[in-house]
Amino acid sequence: MLGIEKMAGDSAVAIGRPRAFDKDQALDRALDVFWRKGYEGASICDLTAAMGINPPSLYAAFGNKEGLFRKALDRYAALHAGFLQQALALPKVKDCMAALLRGTADSLSDKSNPAGCLLVQGIAGAGEHAKCISDELCARRAANEKAIRDRLKRAKTEGDLPGNAEPATLARFIATITQGMAIQAAAGATRAELRRVAETALRAFPD
Repeated sequence: MLGIEKMAGDSAVAIGRPRAFDKDQALDRALDVFWRKGYEGASICDLTAAMGINPPSLYAAFGNKEGLFRKALDRYAALHAGFLQQALALPKVKDCMAALLRGTADSLSDKSNPAGCLLVQGIAGAGEHAKCISDELCARRAANEKAIRDRLKRAKTEGDLPGNAEPATLARFIATITQGMAIQAAAGATRAELRRVAETALRAFPD
């Protein structure tokens, strides 16, 4: 009888215990929802349905919707923007910019992902109440531009850019092109079309 009672007790605990979930998998699903709908458009119901969890589990794991979005941004950077650092690590600056622009075109047109860029479209149309999220996205885009600017400054110091080149202006130019490509991709631009934009920008880059 003792064994039967213990088994019954264990079953009760198992039944009552909240089902564990794969946090990375849930985060990937939340990322997809945010990417498709933006921060404002993604409701808690949308997110929990995609993640396969209930709202209390979401809050317990991620704090709130804002916390979940920030984690999704980290996941986005790790999974979909790694080519930026790889490009900037190349020894010649023209090769860096070519890899960056072509990588952007290819990433934005990857049919296995939602169209466009989460850092560019994630907060489109948001009101003042979402300013903290807008500021976060601006900060992340600024950090990417700074990484490009720092690489260009190094190239100028090493003589890999002409003496009259302005790293800050060139970095803003590259950032403007990539963000414009993101908007074009969200509107349906093809990989071939985005690649042509990249090649045009490269021809304007100083040798």
